[in-house]
Amino acid sequence: MDFLIFLIVALPLAGFLELLFFGKRIGEPGAGYVASATVGISFVLALIAGFDFLQGGEHGRTVELFAWIPSLGLNATFLWDPLSAMMTLVVTGVGALIHIYSIGYMHGDPGFGRFFTYMNLFITSMLLLVLGANFGILFVGWELVGLSSYLLISFWFEKPSAAAAGKKAFVVNRIGDFGFLIALMLIFNSFGSLDYGSVFEGAEATLTAGTATAIALLLLVGAAGKSAQLPLYVWLPDAMEGPTPVSALIHAATMVTAGVYMVARTGALFELSSVAGAVVTTVGALTAFYAATIAIGQRDIKRVLAYSTISQLGYMFMGVGALALVGGVFHLVTHAFFKALLFLGAGSVIHAMAGEQDMGKMGGLRKKVPVTFATMVIAWIAISGIPPFAGFWSKDEILASVFNRGGGYIVLWAVGIVTAGLTAFYMSRMMFLTFWGEPRWDDGVVPHESPRSMTVPLLALAGLSAVGGLINTPWRPALEHFLEPSFELVDQTHLPEAGVQVALAAVSIAAGVIGLLVAYRRYVSRATQLEEGGRWDTLLAGYHVDDLYGRTIVAPGKAAADVMAFTADAKLVDGAVNGMGGLVNWAGRILSKLQTGMVRSYGLGILGGVVGVVVWLLVAGGGF
Repeated sequence: MDFLIFLIVALPLAGFLELLFFGKRIGEPGAGYVASATVGISFVLALIAGFDFLQGGEHGRTVELFAWIPSLGLNATFLWDPLSAMMTLVVTGVGALIHIYSIGYMHGDPGFGRFFTYMNLFITSMLLLVLGANFGILFVGWELVGLSSYLLISFWFEKPSAAAAGKKAFVVNRIGDFGFLIALMLIFNSFGSLDYGSVFEGAEATLTAGTATAIALLLLVGAAGKSAQLPLYVWLPDAMEGPTPVSALIHAATMVTAGVYMVARTGALFELSSVAGAVVTTVGALTAFYAATIAIGQRDIKRVLAYSTISQLGYMFMGVGALALVGGVFHLVTHAFFKALLFLGAGSVIHAMAGEQDMGKMGGLRKKVPVTFATMVIAWIAISGIPPFAGFWSKDEILASVFNRGGGYIVLWAVGIVTAGLTAFYMSRMMFLTFWGEPRWDDGVVPHESPRSMTVPLLALAGLSAVGGLINTPWRPALEHFLEPSFELVDQTHLPEAGVQVALAAVSIAAGVIGLLVAYRRYVSRATQLEEGGRWDTLLAGYHVDDLYGRTIVAPGKAAADVMAFTADAKLVDGAVNGMGGLVNWAGRILSKLQTGMVRSYGLGILGGVVGVVVWLLVAGGGF
């Protein structure tokens, strides 16, 4: 069993190394087959290794590979428990489908081999993150995921916008990682260890309320960077500059889920601080609502989905912040299904439209791309929270848990309900503008269905989006029982009684249906086209937050860097160094006059020196 767990990570790593050295020689489509096979086999191995959890026969184990940093007591150790097993299945399962899809999507790209090299690195990095048995391994995976996202977002680095997007993602995540690193320092200072077992089991006896709050809030800073929460969300919409399969992988199975996973894994720390829990839930609710309002005004089909991801991640933070840990990770799983489907479906539409991403130039595509349309309909209904599709079960479990906390949490529940209506509206808007109405295609565009290498993964994800929510229902909470060993140290928030759950679900469904009907009336019955001007331009620009950051942070930062580079460094530091060099040069010129090259001068100098020494000795010794 231990060897199987090792192979789960080793196979994508081996694929990465093989493609790194031989990817260009292997070429297309071989590089895609190698990358897809390694991830697919890892998924099968994860299923086999996780089978004991399904039977309830095992609660978890650690797999120690080697001593890593003895001075910190850190070993390279994997933790195989229900939570890491679930995350591994999501990463490798959804990741394998995205890899297969990419073989068709990236056909003909000159960087085909390089693309799959980075994709395998991404999977390997995420597996390290979720399988680490201590904060050290977690942090290694955390940073490698950031590197992988940078490489893939800026994959088409010849485009200035892609290069800028990659740098933006990297820099914003460094801000979050700074908070995360300080949290790790506080943890090590408090426990003398970074091992999960030592930290979580001793947290209640070791940490004061203030220290627990500080650690939890600093962890939230790191999570907000990776999972694109307020105010560090700004990198994710620009991440659309990468190839569409990259967007699917980042949004569904890897990068953005890291923050949610980390908060869920450290639930024992967040439980000790009611302040931190309330802050996480509030940040999640505000992010969910805020991003949903921006999604309403987007024209680019991928940017609609990008802001949708930010919003849905807000729901997950609401769940884990309210200590509904199962609900939070449950939505992580279902979201992986329907968001991967939506992004890959959008990629299929873009492929059909010869690269066009503007919904203002689409319309009437239902009959042109029937498989893409049918599968995206399932994802659309799932994310809109309409039963019995997957998104309904997980989103409503979060909202019901938040409501059951009472007090101010009921206000946050109301924000979640309004966001559910907005979600159904902007997703319906996207679908109606893309697939309904009269064609608005540019001349020369002939829409066509994607090849089977792209449509088969769509069909698989459609099935998961349709029935995936049934893994955890009020009458059969299978996922809750499955994850119980991972969260046994946390007193989780319980769902309200059955009658209240039904009433809350009815409100949530009503919000989704209203949002869908309003969009139908506007974009189908009245055939409204994409809006322009006024508030719509404000939404399209994301409330101009990037401009605000540019004026208040980036511009002053550049000005400070200019001062340090061209004044402090060039004039002060370089001036001091050059001044010292000039002084030495001047002294050298003066002393060089003593070097005449004439023996008589040197002899006279020696004689004078001898006479001087003798005189000094006589005077000092009292000879006179």
